[in-house]
Amino acid sequence: MDLAEWVKAFRELHEKARRGALSGVEAESYKAGRESLARALVTAQGLTRQPGQSPREALRVARMLQVDLESRVRMERLSTSEISLGGFSGRMARAPAPDEELTATVRLPGLDPLKAAVKVVGTKAQPGSVLISFAFIKLDAASAERLELSIFDVVLSQMVK
Repeated sequence: MDLAEWVKAFRELHEKARRGALSGVEAESYKAGRESLARALVTAQGLTRQPGQSPREALRVARMLQVDLESRVRMERLSTSEISLGGFSGRMARAPAPDEELTATVRLPGLDPLKAAVKVVGTKAQPGSVLISFAFIKLDAASAERLELSIFDVVLSQMVK
């Protein structure tokens, strides 16, 4: 099977996964395909994986998604620049305090929103704003699956059909 045929078959499995219609064998094939594609993309992008981190966890995509960020002292809306299974980055007028307890609600197109505790893991001053990197503290399996479907939506949208 050449690459174009593989991508076509993977895309079909991805669409079935979005509908929740994968059989047992198809689900295994789809998960293996996600891992293989993520490994190739992480390698091509020159991304560094942390010890024990799978290629799927390391894969980041440029994607603008709406996020509602809440704490005891603020409610703010921002848009992501990048997103991964580990977290996201976005711009804000000012960075949250390092110890501020935050909850993010990420709007995923065509899927239920993802709600999770996050923490600030990096900041970089920009003209008029701050680029902030957030890490998900813990994602349940269902939330991680919805997020991964959204990440692979982006990957597949950028591949030739």
